[in-house]
Amino acid sequence: MNKILFTALFVAISLVGLTQNKILLVGPKVHIGTGEVIEQGLVGIENGIITLVKNSLTFPFKKEEWDTIIEAKGQHLYPGFIAPNSTLGLTEVDAVRATLDYDEVGQFNPHVRALIAFNVESRVIATVRTNGVLFAQATPRGNDITGASSLMHLDGYNWEDAVVKVDDGIHLNWPRTLAGGGWWSSSQIKANDKYADQLKEITDFIQAAKAYAEAGKSRKFDQRFEAMYDIFKGTKRLYIHANELKQLLDIIEFCQSMKIPYPVIIGGYDSYMVTDQLRDAKIPVMLPRLHGLPENEDDPIDLVYRLPKLLKDGGVRFCLQNEGDMEAMNARNIPFLAGTARAYGLTEEEAIQSVTLHAAEIMGVADKIGSIESGKLATLFISKGDALEPKTNHVTTALVGGDFVKLTNHQIELYKKYKAKYSEEE
Repeated sequence: MNKILFTALFVAISLVGLTQNKILLVGPKVHIGTGEVIEQGLVGIENGIITLVKNSLTFPFKKEEWDTIIEAKGQHLYPGFIAPNSTLGLTEVDAVRATLDYDEVGQFNPHVRALIAFNVESRVIATVRTNGVLFAQATPRGNDITGASSLMHLDGYNWEDAVVKVDDGIHLNWPRTLAGGGWWSSSQIKANDKYADQLKEITDFIQAAKAYAEAGKSRKFDQRFEAMYDIFKGTKRLYIHANELKQLLDIIEFCQSMKIPYPVIIGGYDSYMVTDQLRDAKIPVMLPRLHGLPENEDDPIDLVYRLPKLLKDGGVRFCLQNEGDMEAMNARNIPFLAGTARAYGLTEEEAIQSVTLHAAEIMGVADKIGSIESGKLATLFISKGDALEPKTNHVTTALVGGDFVKLTNHQIELYKKYKAKYSEEE
């Protein structure tokens, strides 16, 4: 076989799933994820792990030492973007109940595990992956305590293969302190009369779970309390979904009184009002979807867009997430949420951190992913242009754990199909 043809065939095969032992990316602008940038970088990968991050202009290398070399001068290299708090892989068509696998009956379900329902064959995943989103935190929904989330990569053979961190935390929906109101409603905002009773139910359950954890070997096995055990041990996060000011203040007090080692607030719409308290309590926030409208009539129209900058200035650690309507398919917009945060006050590298390293830190996986550094998993992607902008995000190469990912989806295939048909007719 012609040597050039053989080389082209070899590279083409590797790009759809086979792992090369030693891969070298030459010349891209490397957005490391820590805030540092290398204008013309050199990134080496061996057996799925990043082993080399250097400046290509000053660091000599021998081509014969690498199995695959990708020339990427003029392009951008990013860590794989992360979609926290997502139903991606747990739902397929929002309007078809049979495809929804993220909600279980029951008020307190800490023993429910999202990862075993994660569907790696979801057609939605491919549409998200082609925008550079290579991780998702599969998260259950439901009543008060919804269950355990797990961090998954988006190129797995099955859920066992895709999981990056098993059962990283338990999710709690904090009761609302307010009822009614909103710009979309004619009803007036009023206090939730049932708030105290609802909070007592949650508090009683968590106190019982804590007593169970402290009982040691003498405890009688309880599946729900066993699932909560690692919350108090400090090896799992307690993710608390809340947005209102009083909720946030009560959560801070609650976590301190219960001595919860690693609480995380998901949502935090009013968090900009209590940045000092959140910073002092060391409670990070997964901010709400930035592409949204204000919650209250008197809020500035751009308040949601400015939340990342407000928390940054307040010294609160945060990342971006996309909970809301059609959130699985909208996970593809995670890069563009970061782009909005950049337009409203963050620097480019701070915006990138909000969907990479900061998300990894909050979930406790920053030793594995979130930045392009030696020793971390080689899950990253190359884009022809700025990945935070819809018009320029064009992913040309992506790797998950050192494996090249097939960058296509059914939408791209349909586009090509009909473009070819109507081009021929013209």
